[in-house]
Amino acid sequence: MSLQSIPAETPQQEPVEPTTEPATRVLRQFRIVFNSVKTHFRQVEREAGLGGAQLWALSVIAQSPGIGVTELARSLDIHQSTASNLVRTLTQRGLVSAAREGFDRRGVALRALPAAEPLLKSAPMPFAGVLPDALSSLDEATLRRLEQDLGRLITLLAADEAGAQVPLAQL
Repeated sequence: MSLQSIPAETPQQEPVEPTTEPATRVLRQFRIVFNSVKTHFRQVEREAGLGGAQLWALSVIAQSPGIGVTELARSLDIHQSTASNLVRTLTQRGLVSAAREGFDRRGVALRALPAAEPLLKSAPMPFAGVLPDALSSLDEATLRRLEQDLGRLITLLAADEAGAQVPLAQL
């Protein structure tokens, strides 16, 4: 046999997987999304020394000096008690001050302290997390379809919708 008759070697390819069920393919997509989110939160924790939700809260407070806990909860789309817990941790770490202000002194004004600045400068972006960032870049029609389809999935799971106000970083 001459060299010219020997077929050229083709690179080894991964075996083609048999066709999988749509439910399995979608499950894999959920895994990819969740792992991407988890990887980002690990990076935040490693580089900033704060949890993802804490970093996001700190960034909102730094951008809105004097913001109250209720407004912070609205900005993060979380329950007010969750926002209060985040603020407590940030104040204990010396990153945020909470001072009573207003006519009746019931309102608490939050401000980032100087120790927060270098942390925010070195922390990985986006502060809100990779999933909210990616979702905000989708067009309205895609978001409506996702919302409708995920709503059906939530119904099938009989999931507790109170979980909607728990930051992903705390799951």
